[in-house]
Amino acid sequence: MISVSGKNWIERKVNKNSVEKIKQDYKFNEILSKLIVSRNFDEDEITNINNNLEIINIFKNDSDFKGASEILNISIKNNEKICILGDYDADGTAATSLLVRYFNYIKQPHFYYIPDRVKDGYGATKKLFQKLILNQPKLVIMVDCGSTSNEAIDFLNENKIKSIILDHHEINKPYPKSNIIINPKKKNTHDEDIYLCATSLTYFFLDYFIKKNNSNFKIDNYLIYVLLATVCDVMPLRKINKIIASNVIKNFRINDNAVFKFIFDQLGLNKKFSIDDLGFLIGPIINSGGRLGFSNYGVELLTTNNLKLIQKRSIELIKLNEKRKILEQNILDEIDYEKINKQNQKVIIYYDANINEGLIGIIAARLKDYFNKPSIVITKSNNTLKASARSTSNYNIGNLIKLLIDNKIIEKGGGHNMAAGFTIKKSKLNSLNKFIQKDYNNKIIHADLSYKYESEISASSINKRFIDEINKLGPFGNHNYLPIFLIRNVKIIKSKIINKKHISVIIKPNIGSLLKSICFNCINTQIGEYLLSYKKNINIVAEINENIWNNKKSIQLNIKDLVL
Repeated sequence: MISVSGKNWIERKVNKNSVEKIKQDYKFNEILSKLIVSRNFDEDEITNINNNLEIINIFKNDSDFKGASEILNISIKNNEKICILGDYDADGTAATSLLVRYFNYIKQPHFYYIPDRVKDGYGATKKLFQKLILNQPKLVIMVDCGSTSNEAIDFLNENKIKSIILDHHEINKPYPKSNIIINPKKKNTHDEDIYLCATSLTYFFLDYFIKKNNSNFKIDNYLIYVLLATVCDVMPLRKINKIIASNVIKNFRINDNAVFKFIFDQLGLNKKFSIDDLGFLIGPIINSGGRLGFSNYGVELLTTNNLKLIQKRSIELIKLNEKRKILEQNILDEIDYEKINKQNQKVIIYYDANINEGLIGIIAARLKDYFNKPSIVITKSNNTLKASARSTSNYNIGNLIKLLIDNKIIEKGGGHNMAAGFTIKKSKLNSLNKFIQKDYNNKIIHADLSYKYESEISASSINKRFIDEINKLGPFGNHNYLPIFLIRNVKIIKSKIINKKHISVIIKPNIGSLLKSICFNCINTQIGEYLLSYKKNINIVAEINENIWNNKKSIQLNIKDLVL
């Protein structure tokens, strides 16, 4: 079923016997049972639906946690200065902020450093540590980085500086000779390891350490940092992450958090907090500093109790984010989408020497969403090239980075399933393209590039009861996506452009009440043109959710596509 945007939409296939078994065993209705099966929920996940679950530290018996705790204890008892090195994205920022909050609480000598994307590059390097050791740390804790920093760790060892790595990126053998490496990719001791970002690991490590040392520090007060990083790093919202999300959604109050309250006030928002706020509002604002040369702003904001500094940094980051949006749109406007489409690459590789390297990750994400293909964006950075990659669920981009390093195609890099970054010489671009296209074809011989909707439903069935059933699977996010449905034979009776980017739509079904709808970022697209001008009945592919504004709930369709 080809849409106006050229996408092929098909109904997601599920095992009917499995659906029937869920219905019988758990007394769920047809739609909910089908959603559970399509997501491959295991027995524990199904049992946990509708239950308010406690967050349990899955690492309470982990040997690496024990070892890292012992090392940290020695540094604290000896009053040694500790250096925290974090990545410049939301995950690295939030993980660093957790450690800073705790060290401030116990009055431990410490300092942190968030690398400048352009000046320092990514993560832990020998060159960076040559600068940082001038502050005379005795222990370096790396968060959201360090897993491939063998040379840098060797340098620390030579200078008799201890190190702990808390990271979730792909890791290659031989491992860095750090005192302790906490990385789920090193060993799969827990089924839930694969779902965790660096901030989650840092949270569980601090929780472990605090309980071992009978500290009064309230780590649970900063669960919002964990969820922020989880959402922004596009980690699966399943298992332990889903439990964390449920707890935050239930207990977090914007008015109790000075940072969130001020940002919401600045944006003119008066609404109940949701997960989307982290991904689409707070996350981009926190990330903007790292993208545009002010990498420390995020940590400063998340670790201060000073209202004047909160206001100052929030306003600065909001302005940086607005600048980022303009720069991003200018880049997107210059892209020749038809040319890329004609190249018919399985993995899109886009090179533009003039793109701000702080934006290549965003542009890669936009290309990935537009073409439904793994996408890599490359730009010039000093004497080399820097690249950022975003992938689809069927292709592990982190594993690809390991292969590229092993085959000496890229100089260095790191990442996980859905996102990665690397540096490469310009002379290697052709080799890069050939290797990646071949690797993709070898791993996905018959790649399914179609788009999936869950089920066809009638417009008349869309009501509060329907929403309540769907929401039993929430909170929604990566690997637990908001369901998409096909709704046939409706008519667009009113449409309005919002903020020069979005289109608000009133839809009239043959039977039932009018439905409020919105289509995001669709101006100057085929979908947008149809929404503004099409007068005949049409089929809509849409998410269905509750829109909360001024504490009032209303059903809203989030239009993804149109089918004639």
